[in-house]
Amino acid sequence: MATEVDFYELLEVERTADDKTIKSAYRKLAMRFHPDRNPGDKEAEARFKAISVAYDCLKDPQKRATYDRYGHAAYAQAQSGGGGGSAGFSDIGDIFETIFGSAFGGNAGGRPRRGADLRYDMEVTLEEAYHGKETQIEIEVSQTCEPCHGSGAEPGTDKTRCPTCAGHGKVRAQQGFFMVERACPTCHGRGEVIQKPCRACGGEGRVDQPQTLEVNIPPGVETGTRIRLTGKGEAGPLGAPPGDLYIFIHVRRHDVYERDGTTLLTRMPITFTKAALGGTVGLPGLDGEWLTINIPAGIQSGEQLRKRGDGMPVLQGRGRGDLIVEVKVETPRKLSTRQKELLREFQQSETDSQCPESQGFFERIKANFGSRR
Repeated sequence: MATEVDFYELLEVERTADDKTIKSAYRKLAMRFHPDRNPGDKEAEARFKAISVAYDCLKDPQKRATYDRYGHAAYAQAQSGGGGGSAGFSDIGDIFETIFGSAFGGNAGGRPRRGADLRYDMEVTLEEAYHGKETQIEIEVSQTCEPCHGSGAEPGTDKTRCPTCAGHGKVRAQQGFFMVERACPTCHGRGEVIQKPCRACGGEGRVDQPQTLEVNIPPGVETGTRIRLTGKGEAGPLGAPPGDLYIFIHVRRHDVYERDGTTLLTRMPITFTKAALGGTVGLPGLDGEWLTINIPAGIQSGEQLRKRGDGMPVLQGRGRGDLIVEVKVETPRKLSTRQKELLREFQQSETDSQCPESQGFFERIKANFGSRR
């Protein structure tokens, strides 16, 4: 039985390593063991293939999470053919292609493998989510190497036809009754080999560089909204198309308003006199204008007032949601002597019919438990 080598050990990093550390370790090892730098060295070629597969797994957050959870067991069953007489897989690349898709399994058929998609988390205020905004972000991302224009070959040198596959990018192998076709292990499906790797990028065709990007945040975004910047992800190897950059929005918690989709909610305390007599209260709107909230006389704590069209904008649509104001009647904690006298006079003049909920509650008590002794 072949010994399973841990992907983190292959890249010589800790299991807690971040994406930047993993990428740096891969680049260093790839330059060291690249077949073009070690012609005829089968051990270096095998090591290069192994670290490439490991990096393809660990650079992707979802695939890395799957590997961390299941390890090599994720593809061991596929390698054995599940015991059902299926054709086996010729190498680890075929296994990963079967389980995770062609992006894992090398470059079968010579198809250019696009660069990886990237994620950027952006925090915005509720006001910015309301109005939208245009901003800039700076990220360090793999870009096409300028000296070699993404070819991976030292400027002034040429690529040559792969001697293993004669430029086809594929090789075939007989496995029992089946003929298995896979990417050429020498040129990795490209059909060409680099005689002299570019010194600027080590033959990768791409280098890490800082990049400033313009981002348009539309009105109405909320936490979890994803903005896609096509072609702004990691550059593909050897001139392949770049991936995409995804901006994930996180809306910062607001001190006054809560949000539920396009609905804004605030809990507003009012004095018990305003609750009894009614009146108006001013609230600042997210658009910068003050809103007038009409308080009807006799409003109760917990009742909600709705102002239609004063909520959040509809993302990529028309109109706005509503603003809901939940009233909380506040009883004063400290009263002056004069205030107490006035309240006692009021208490003597109030009737049960003025507070129907209290009257109904005590009538139910009387009906079920009788009068107080």
